[in-house]
Amino acid sequence: MSFVLMNEREKNIREEISKRVKDLYLLRQDENIFIPGETYVNYAGRVYNENEMVSLVDCALDFWLTSGRFTEQFQHSLGKYLNVKHAILCNSGSSANLLAISSLTSTKLGKRALTPGDEVITVASSFPTTVNGIIQNKLIPVFLDVDIGTYNIDTTLLEEAISEKTKAIMLAHTLGNPFNVQEVMRVAKKYHLWIIEDSCDALGAQYNGKLVGTFGDLATFSFYPAHHITTGEGGAVVTNDTKLKTIVESFRDWGRDCWCDSGKENTCRKRFQWDFKNAPNGYDHKYIYSHIGYNLKATDMQAAIGVEQLCKLDTFINMRKLNFQKLLSGLKKYEDIFVLPRATPNSDPSWFGFLLTVREDAGFDRNAIVQYLESNKVATRMLFAGNLLRQPAYKNLNCRVVGKLCNADIVMRNTFWIGVYPGIDDQRMEYMIKQFDNFIQTFSYHFSQIKEQK
Repeated sequence: MSFVLMNEREKNIREEISKRVKDLYLLRQDENIFIPGETYVNYAGRVYNENEMVSLVDCALDFWLTSGRFTEQFQHSLGKYLNVKHAILCNSGSSANLLAISSLTSTKLGKRALTPGDEVITVASSFPTTVNGIIQNKLIPVFLDVDIGTYNIDTTLLEEAISEKTKAIMLAHTLGNPFNVQEVMRVAKKYHLWIIEDSCDALGAQYNGKLVGTFGDLATFSFYPAHHITTGEGGAVVTNDTKLKTIVESFRDWGRDCWCDSGKENTCRKRFQWDFKNAPNGYDHKYIYSHIGYNLKATDMQAAIGVEQLCKLDTFINMRKLNFQKLLSGLKKYEDIFVLPRATPNSDPSWFGFLLTVREDAGFDRNAIVQYLESNKVATRMLFAGNLLRQPAYKNLNCRVVGKLCNADIVMRNTFWIGVYPGIDDQRMEYMIKQFDNFIQTFSYHFSQIKEQK
């Protein structure tokens, strides 16, 4: 009887805590006031309401510190949204990329396993961790150029890039804009290559009416605060292949052979009955390691945020698309100055940002417009590494380059992007466009003055 009463008491206490958390959230909303010229317009950020805060606190009150009920719910909901069999939560999108490529080195894959010296096709204009896992597994990245406008792989040399050592293709859907999935999948099928879709910036994007992250053998997602949904830090690997799912989980969980969830044991019902070469008969299966792995798990508290964020995903995507169209409409008059972003044919992007490339004959460089925007409280970002091979860390990289990376150099020299995330309301959007107008007008005036002086 006391146990029932205790449960009722705990329920009442939790309800009171949840109410106070909601009150705190509402109190903070008064601080979200936009003052033009004073309030910074971020390129991205977390968008949430009291539901995420309540869910997070509810999880904290359980004090279950590793993966648990919220992790199970989040993985199930994410898999259902994507219509994939398996979604594996981890601690970041970068870790997801490492897990995806590492899983393909597993000896459990037999002759198809990637081994040191095998080649993986990718692009030079990318986020570092799309490529880092390739390098860390002693594989050879093969770099191709990108297309200006979509900023995805230029597939014209894709088939030419294939060699006897080529075993996989790992590409990102750049800033939510799908790459040419049809051509990439055609080449992969022809040459029997693994496909990893880095969808970290592209949750909800579609190609030919199908969600990205569902075409390849494996796909990755990121839930960093800048992304479509957030768990704080967090990421996921998804797949329809049950063997790959088990391998990914092994690499994520120290490389262990055991597949018991946190807090559970003897799922296989033969914990002390396995027979492994070089290990004593009956050695505890929880401490048998079939891969050289890591601890890349997320916490249940992160998943608790993600569960509520997933409920908002469709709304977030629609707001991103709307903000993208507002920027496109507002800046279209400057398309002789900037290369404006365009969707890949047959795609419906889930835009992560609004990419602009300053044309060579614009009369000013990227630094000028970026510094002006930043000085006027409009956040900007580069397209990540630009040309990865020009970054200090990759100076003496063992790699192969197919064709010339001319567009990757243009990206590094002339390209930047601004935000479209749901936290940018109409006031902020109008202010952003106005800053472009002000810059162009000011520049045009100064440029005409210089011409007159000459």
